[in-house]
Amino acid sequence: MGKVVQRASKEGGSSIGGALHFLADGELLMESRTKRLLLREWKDEDIEPLARMNDDPRVVRYLARLADRNAIEVWINAQREHFKKHGYGLWALERLDIAGSIGFCGLVNVPYQAHFTPAVEIAWRLHPDWWGRGYATEAAVAALAFGFQNLKLNQIVANAAGDNVASRRLMERIGMSHDPKGDFDHPFKAVDDPLRRQVLYRLLYQDWRQKLQK
Repeated sequence: MGKVVQRASKEGGSSIGGALHFLADGELLMESRTKRLLLREWKDEDIEPLARMNDDPRVVRYLARLADRNAIEVWINAQREHFKKHGYGLWALERLDIAGSIGFCGLVNVPYQAHFTPAVEIAWRLHPDWWGRGYATEAAVAALAFGFQNLKLNQIVANAAGDNVASRRLMERIGMSHDPKGDFDHPFKAVDDPLRRQVLYRLLYQDWRQKLQK
C-alpha cells in the first residue's frame, strides 16, 4: 500500500514540514521537522529517556509524575492511540544532530471536563539538560502551526499552575494570552493539592495569523 502524504504549507514566513503516513495496518505515523528538531512518533526506546525525565524533581515540580515504568509504557501507548484516533497528539522530540528523545511536545484533546472544553491543548516537557536553549519554544511554535494550518483549529489552549513561571513565559512567547476569567480548579487534582488551581491561556487562529504577518 502506498503512502498517503499531506504536507504542511508555508504561511506568513513561518513553516513546519510534516507528513501523515497511513500504513497498511491502519497505524498513523506523523513526523515534522523544525530547524533543529525532529517531532516524531514514539518508539519503544523512548521509554528510558522518558523515565529519566519523569524521575527528575525539576521536571515534575508542577506536573503530574507517572508512577512507574509500567505507567510510562501505558502513557506512550496512549499517545500512539491518540494519533491513530485523531490524527494528532504529543510528538517525541529529538535533535536533528543527536539521536534519542529529549522530551515531547504537541497537541492533545483536553482529557477532562471544564468550562472551556471540548478543546485542544498544547503541551510540552523537556529534560533539564536541554532547558534554556529554545527547544521547547521551537517545538511549540511548530505544534501551533500544525494545529492552525493542518488541523484548521479555531483555538488552542494551555494551562499551568500559577507559580509555573517558566511555562507561562513560554506560553506568552508563542503568542498565547492569559484569560484570568478562565482560571480553574483541575478536576484531576485533589482539593488540597496546591497545584489544583490552574491558569488558562488561549490563542485564536486569527490572532496567531496576525502575529505571523507582523
